[in-house]
Amino acid sequence: MKVLIVEDELLIALDLESTVLDLGHEVIGPARNFGEAMELAREAEVALVDVHLADGITGPSIAERLASAYGVTVVFMTGNPELVRDSGSAVGIVSKPHWPAKVSEALEYAAAVRRGSPLSSPHFLTPLAS
Repeated sequence: MKVLIVEDELLIALDLESTVLDLGHEVIGPARNFGEAMELAREAEVALVDVHLADGITGPSIAERLASAYGVTVVFMTGNPELVRDSGSAVGIVSKPHWPAKVSEALEYAAAVRRGSPLSSPHFLTPLAS
């Protein structure tokens, strides 16, 4: 699966990238802001998106655009879950810190939703209507 990472904190982005690669997926990015995310969007199937990025609280706008214009399945990976509770553009929210097991289960859930056969959401993932 092609996974776009949208995260402006370098160490977190590198950690996510390492985890996603270890899980056998292809990494797109990381993107640090709205513009970079849109440049990479066409390549992605799933995106792990932070909410508060270098260009402000643009995660919700990124999710909306990724989902509507590119058909990307979005999971928010954020320390600010309260900012996206009403988002209809993502399938769920995972609060930081993002341990490898969380990333693995979140990607499995996103892939199932993408296939139209959603699993029960992992206990740490807050599902959102999409």
